[in-house]
Amino acid sequence: MENYLFKSERLGFRNWTAHDKIKMGRINADPKVMEYFPTSISQKQTDAFIDRMKTQFSENGYCYFAVEKLKTKEFIGFIGIAKQTFESDFTPCVDIGWRLAKTEWGKGFATEGAKKCLEYAFDKIGLQNIKSICPKVNEKSEKVMKKIGMKKIKNFNHPLLSKCTDLEECVLYEIEK
Repeated sequence: MENYLFKSERLGFRNWTAHDKIKMGRINADPKVMEYFPTSISQKQTDAFIDRMKTQFSENGYCYFAVEKLKTKEFIGFIGIAKQTFESDFTPCVDIGWRLAKTEWGKGFATEGAKKCLEYAFDKIGLQNIKSICPKVNEKSEKVMKKIGMKKIKNFNHPLLSKCTDLEECVLYEIEK
């Protein structure tokens, strides 16, 4: 049974279910997927993340959405928008982000899904401005930001990454409706 909020050509976007927790936990445990994060994320942290996303969805109508391939109904990770409130001169803000299973990299899913999430954010939710953030060394994510039409605003030191000198310098991109 489909519970998609919206679809792109190849992807379905939905709220999270309990069934996603183990699968997302596997993605979060992959060192390659988590290369640009201070550490991998435990199953307990993954469960808490999914619970936070479900809360954001119920409060705002959006979150980092669970994503499935339409053809196979296979869960492949998340793409979506979420509130960011860490201490900076541009927060609070709504951020677009993605994290997909390594087996799904290089297929254009992040770009396709992010474009559809922007459309949803602007046309259905009525948001006017969306940001995106990643460590400067994460060139793949920055490339997706450019492909979806975002513009670079600046480099900044992320306060939550101050103990990770190789990840602390981040890029900030944004797009307006």
